[in-house]
Amino acid sequence: MNADDTVPAPPLRPSRLRRLQEALLGTWADRIITLACIAFAIAVVPPLIEWAFINAVWSVDDAEQCTPERGACWAVVQARFRLILFGLYPYDEHWRSALASGTIVLVTVISCMPRAWTGRRLAILWASGFVVFYLLMRGGAAGLTAVTPDRWGGLALTLFIFSAVVLIGFPLSIVLALARRSKLPVIARLAAFAIDLTRSFPLLTILFAAAVILPFALPDWLQGDKLYRVVLAFAFFFACYQAEIVRGGLQAIAAGQEEAAKSLGLSYPQTMALVMLPQAFRNALPATINQIVITFKETSVVVIIGFFEVMASGNAAFGSGEWTHAYVEVYVFVALIYFVFVFSLSKYGAYLERRMSTGL
Repeated sequence: MNADDTVPAPPLRPSRLRRLQEALLGTWADRIITLACIAFAIAVVPPLIEWAFINAVWSVDDAEQCTPERGACWAVVQARFRLILFGLYPYDEHWRSALASGTIVLVTVISCMPRAWTGRRLAILWASGFVVFYLLMRGGAAGLTAVTPDRWGGLALTLFIFSAVVLIGFPLSIVLALARRSKLPVIARLAAFAIDLTRSFPLLTILFAAAVILPFALPDWLQGDKLYRVVLAFAFFFACYQAEIVRGGLQAIAAGQEEAAKSLGLSYPQTMALVMLPQAFRNALPATINQIVITFKETSVVVIIGFFEVMASGNAAFGSGEWTHAYVEVYVFVALIYFVFVFSLSKYGAYLERRMSTGL
């Protein structure tokens, strides 16, 4: 390399402000859209702030001042938050429902930590967590008053349905995905029939059949509680959708991966557990997170079949004559609860995608 030769300097990267300016004002179309958004924000945001904060009523002592013309009536949340969070659960036992909800949330947070990512640790963690949750909610032991599942409600019931559906449905989805890929025609066709038939029905139809129709076809000793039938039906519905996601992840793996595992002498279970499924989960991670988020939001469907989950509790919170005008505030509070959980799941999914893409 001669002394006169110089290495060209890399092109300067435009500043963040410059990139923002180009994105918002780069073309005439961009400028028109930006101005329209600014005009919309000027017209909507100040009245919204005035309604939600400046003229809002926050205290129950001033509940008589709650009028739709004045501003938001957040006093309804203060007055009815127990009904929204705990539903029909006995008032004196609300601490049990709150502790049970905290237990499920704590178990979920711990299981999201990389140190807990072993089959044995997760099994022990969730088994112990569900035992504690059920003991707190059901009672009948350790000096706790018995509370039947038909009186469960609010946030605890939503968390129970969601976590039970995912925990039962996820392993079942792997079984269905592998069964559909089976080389035995009978098993493959039966799995395909079950998956396609279930996916052809709306979730509400399946839950309604499990809650109302199925007891007519089962003996009394096999019927169980309506909540457990609905959870099992919901879990199978989730498993059928997740099975197709897992199968898609398996199909994205090169055929040589499975052949290489066989050449090393690995058995079929070892090949699936050590080679195929970890890669399939990585390929299917975005769709899996999306399916889990959808499942959490779909727990509100159970209100149609008589369960008093957090959405039904919200409806009851403004059902009395005193708070009928405050339905918007109640729905905002319930939406905030859903937002916290769904946003947390989405951010954790993004973290998993970054971690798996870097191989850390």
